[in-house]
Amino acid sequence: MRFTAQGIKTIRRHDDLTIDLQELATLIKDYEVDKIVIGLPKNMNGTEGERCDIIRDFAHSLETISPPEIVFWDERLSTVAAEKYLIAADVSRGKRRKIIDKMAAVFILQGYLDSNPHKL
Repeated sequence: MRFTAQGIKTIRRHDDLTIDLQELATLIKDYEVDKIVIGLPKNMNGTEGERCDIIRDFAHSLETISPPEIVFWDERLSTVAAEKYLIAADVSRGKRRKIIDKMAAVFILQGYLDSNPHKL
């Protein structure tokens, strides 16, 4: 409904990018995605480093499978925020390890949604 971010699943990267792209293409089709928000791992001082280049290359690969708009969103401290949230919710360390990436993605998407509801 575009009001709150929800995690669907965590896709673990494969050595073969085509496997990742096929899995994403299925999700894009199944959920009728028209926009993809991608976390951009900026340095703490706001500059972009090598990891940002890797993410942008991956986003370029996404363009080959899907017409949705791609938006980059600063992901600094999203994992820290997700970890604090899960600790406050009294989630065990073992369970946190299994869901931390999904929760961080939820924080990234929610940050984007909260930034301006007219961006939807």
